[in-house]
Amino acid sequence: MKQAKPFTISKRQVWEAYKRVKANKGAAGVDRQTIEKFNGDLKNNLYKLWNRLSSGSYFPSAVMRVEIPKDDGQMRPLGIPTVTDRIAQMVAKQLIEPELEQHFHSDSYGYRPKKSAHDAVGQARKRCWKSDWVLDLDIKGFFDNIDHELMMRAVQKHVKEKWVLLYIERWLKAPIEMQDGTLEFPEKGTPQGGVVSPLLANLFLHYAFDQWMVREFPNVPFERYADDAVCHCKSQSQAQQLKQKLEARMKQVGLELHPKKTKVVYCKDDDRRGDYAEVSFDFLGYTFRSRRSKNRWGKHFINFTPAISNKAAKAIRHKSRDWNWPLRSDKALEDLARMFNPIIQGWINYYGRYYKSALYPTLKCLDRRLIMWATRKYKRLRNHRRRAAQWLNRIAHKQPWLFAHWRLLYAKA
Repeated sequence: MKQAKPFTISKRQVWEAYKRVKANKGAAGVDRQTIEKFNGDLKNNLYKLWNRLSSGSYFPSAVMRVEIPKDDGQMRPLGIPTVTDRIAQMVAKQLIEPELEQHFHSDSYGYRPKKSAHDAVGQARKRCWKSDWVLDLDIKGFFDNIDHELMMRAVQKHVKEKWVLLYIERWLKAPIEMQDGTLEFPEKGTPQGGVVSPLLANLFLHYAFDQWMVREFPNVPFERYADDAVCHCKSQSQAQQLKQKLEARMKQVGLELHPKKTKVVYCKDDDRRGDYAEVSFDFLGYTFRSRRSKNRWGKHFINFTPAISNKAAKAIRHKSRDWNWPLRSDKALEDLARMFNPIIQGWINYYGRYYKSALYPTLKCLDRRLIMWATRKYKRLRNHRRRAAQWLNRIAHKQPWLFAHWRLLYAKA
């Protein structure tokens, strides 16, 4: 008689998880198997994964360590699981996420269904108008320092399926293949880049931060996006007290507030007097500070509000420079628009949500790249940047819908 599998996992669950992973794309892991290669023997690959998951014989491969540059010039370590492991993690995530979502705090915004970074920025904006002070906090190396024992205790509180508990523990302990090929066996942390990692991170901080805030500082509202959080305080002393208590709380759960990035900020505007050292902070690519604004009656006033941060603007300029415009003289203007419009539109959609005019100078740098391209493409414009600028300006006003940023800068209302 054929013995039943110890764990009840349907083939449909594995199939639905595969479709999500395929849609998310992503790089190959340590086995160098891409989504395309996985698809080459799809039926067999999915069956083998289902069989291993259901029988308890599934063990994840090593996670591939890669590093990407951060805004401050340092490198951010990412862990890339194999395609097979990403599908396995998605099976678990899709099962437990609905249960965990019922318990998460309404002001936790990161990596959650129907919540976005814009929601967090917008809520922070409103609360900065109501409260004079902010504690801007950042947890140092959060994903690399999550305590495994505390993590599993939080998971066990909500998850009853034995196979999910078993595999989450295996994912936490999976070896990391470093860039020189050596293996490291982590005693803490969860790889930033894994499918299930953001959900686990939110669960950890739900107890380490969100619930603690509700319990200890019930009158201090906050917005948290993963390990970035903004707390709104009524006074400087309250913000400093919160900072001290949070330092102790983070130490209690094996974490540390970033000493340079965590600061008490005064939300200065027309109605708030006094000079303080810190009067701005960055949150999710936006800088919050006092800015000249106009009310509905056309009167100007000073408002504490967000706009694209200098770091984000610099990242856009660097990204656009990497496109090597002068070397694309074989392309027509329409080709360049097709190639880059999706990315440019993405920048506009995200950074143009609040105080859009602050984005304009950064978008105009794209036109300077186009001028360089034109001087290389057309002989009559070679060594004539001013003439090339005039030529591009005429086209921009005639065809403002050609480039995504032209629609913003040149289209008439």
